[in-house]
Amino acid sequence: MITPSPARRPVPATIAAVIRDGSVLLVRRANPPDVGLWGFPGGKIDFGETIAQAAVRELLEETGIQGEAGPVFNCVDVLDRAEDGSINHHYVLIAVLCRWIAGSPMAGDDALEAAWHPLADLRDTALAMSFGVADIALQAAAMDA
Repeated sequence: MITPSPARRPVPATIAAVIRDGSVLLVRRANPPDVGLWGFPGGKIDFGETIAQAAVRELLEETGIQGEAGPVFNCVDVLDRAEDGSINHHYVLIAVLCRWIAGSPMAGDDALEAAWHPLADLRDTALAMSFGVADIALQAAAMDA
């Protein structure tokens, strides 16, 4: 078994799932992985920061939305692969259900766009989304009901 160097270990990150009035808040990614695709606001957890704190901070930085962290409800591996199939980065995304408190979506930090998208349209849309976004959004909506 090969032990990866510290720089080659999985990176813990959060994603904030915010459901409001039948819609989910998504951002269009400006940076790898998934450049140009729609996904949840989120990012790396800073040293000493809790999962909840990271989710709320990333939500505000990427969308301008103030939120309150609720429960962790899912966890997803994201393997960013090079053209030759080798792994560039391995992220472990921790999904946190967040409650909208205030604000309107405005792209910030590493987001190209931020917007509310109707949950009913996620399955039958031409919206280019990161893998699993629709499933996680619908799971969050079921918890939020």
